[in-house]
Amino acid sequence: MDKEKILQRCNAICRNTLMDTLDIEFVNVGEDFLTARMPVTSKVHQPDGVLHGGASVALAESVGSAASYLFLDTDNFAIRGLEISANHTRSKKDGHVFATARFLHKGRTTQLWEIRITDEENKLISICKLTTIALKK
Repeated sequence: MDKEKILQRCNAICRNTLMDTLDIEFVNVGEDFLTARMPVTSKVHQPDGVLHGGASVALAESVGSAASYLFLDTDNFAIRGLEISANHTRSKKDGHVFATARFLHKGRTTQLWEIRITDEENKLISICKLTTIALKK
């Protein structure tokens, strides 16, 4: 499948889900990464007008989980999230943030993803780690 078809497929399966609610869109894919974009608007703000950490974590888990389905054997295994952690390094009031998921460890049973959330200038907003498990169907 080519890049555009992969992105179309990822975006299509997100309709009527949390990703749709948060306006998350998959925008780039390569041999070892998947990137999604989320607008920073009042919809994802904390009461003081900056990006909510929970919205960042939802973005990170969304892109990490989608990457799992692209890069792991989902015909024979169900992929589930085990743990996610996040460190927020910078606030953001508007514009967009971009989350890129890459493997840190690709084991047969467990996988560790690094998800970097950056702004339009590639400044780090949050760094997250997601652990997934592959369960035989």
